[in-house]
Amino acid sequence: QVQLVESGGALVQPGGSLRLSCAATKFTSGFTFSNYAMYWYRQSPGKERELVACLSAFGHTNYADSVLGRFRISRDNVKRTLYLQMNMLKPEDTAVYYCAKGVTSLITDQQPSDWGQGTQVTVSS
Repeated sequence: QVQLVESGGALVQPGGSLRLSCAATKFTSGFTFSNYAMYWYRQSPGKERELVACLSAFGHTNYADSVLGRFRISRDNVKRTLYLQMNMLKPEDTAVYYCAKGVTSLITDQQPSDWGQGTQVTVSS
């Protein structure tokens, strides 16, 4: 198991940019961050949780159609940190953003095994 800690959420104007970070901390002995696919989800009030982006251990990525071309997911395995660069932000991007650790090295439909506490992103003028 591992503790995931997100940061970087803020209030930003439409058209602006933010970079979210998710650091893997307090992990059990033998945990290797680079071995796992990682995910970014988001949830707005009254809406279901939405998968935003995912990144396999091998560098393969998937994005929700709503963020394709605007968001980029990346990772630094030495720092055990996952990132989400968000550009051209829109009011509809407003949500709590969560990072999550996959159960395998590949991107799958399985529920992630570990979740962060979330970071609030608000896009408003």
